[in-house]
Amino acid sequence: MPRKPRVRAGNGVTLHDVGDAVGVSAITVSRVLRTPDKVSEALREKVLAAVDRLGYVPNRAARHLASARSNTVLVLIPSLSNTVFIDTLAGIEEVLQPAGYQMLIGNTHYDADQELRLLRAYLEHSPDGLLLTGLTQHADFRALVERHRLPVVHMMDLADDGRACVGFSQEDAGRAIAGHLLSRGKRRIAFFGAQLDERVMKRLDGYRQTLAAAGLAAPELEILDPRPSTMQMGADMLDSLLAAHPDCDAVFCCNDDLAIGVLARCQQRDIAVPAQLAVAGFNDLSPAAWTSPPLTTIATPRREIGRIAAQQLLARLDGKPHGPSRIDLGFALQHRQSA
Repeated sequence: MPRKPRVRAGNGVTLHDVGDAVGVSAITVSRVLRTPDKVSEALREKVLAAVDRLGYVPNRAARHLASARSNTVLVLIPSLSNTVFIDTLAGIEEVLQPAGYQMLIGNTHYDADQELRLLRAYLEHSPDGLLLTGLTQHADFRALVERHRLPVVHMMDLADDGRACVGFSQEDAGRAIAGHLLSRGKRRIAFFGAQLDERVMKRLDGYRQTLAAAGLAAPELEILDPRPSTMQMGADMLDSLLAAHPDCDAVFCCNDDLAIGVLARCQQRDIAVPAQLAVAGFNDLSPAAWTSPPLTTIATPRREIGRIAAQQLLARLDGKPHGPSRIDLGFALQHRQSA
């Protein structure tokens, strides 16, 4: 009987070619590459040396046909320059890589239309599952996910509708900062918001609810800008605020970038922090503990969110018990000298 045609990798080298070079079967070569811990060290070294020498690259399409899996997970995040999401990706990789999965990373730039375009493009790669930032997606996005029966775990926020999610309550975190500033005797508390994505707006809601409950609602002290945040923006927002409302005695910034800019401007203007103006941020990025004075902020478990979300997705893919669909990892108020 004639031998079946060899399915070739992208560079033309096959498993059979590697096997012939070592003196073993193609099946043995495949076993070494897929489950190296189940073969002898001597055999593993011979096969891997031949793979390197011949330049063998696995044929992904053929592997997908054989296993009905691509061993890839699509991860959609809104920014590749924001430390928050870089940390989340690190947590995801910590789980996926040892399990034999690769990440397909898409940067949505906080844009629902871009998010939909990325999903359509990456579906051509047949990802096994999806890790998704946030809860608010385009209707067409949700329909496409459902049509392809793609397992999804949402990150960074909490849903109450049964969707799988790993995160914390953004509203509660906003309430925690506003409540802390009130407890410090502050009464004219401003809010600085940038980007204005769904999570920032929920922090704003928490702030508003807390101030309203205390009879101190002050919409005139809210400065909101849809552009990406920068330290310069924080400094400029403070200038605008104090020009119109010099009686303001505290500022809650939606992230640490804005807050660090506010602290820098306070130093330039000889504004005593926190005596004259208390300043609080959000996320507890590395520089927050090193500002002058050190920044009071909300510490978010972003790496752990990525890790747990990836574990939850893999459990779903393997049909294993995965516990509750809604996993609240909480947050921590880091009380430092700025507020």
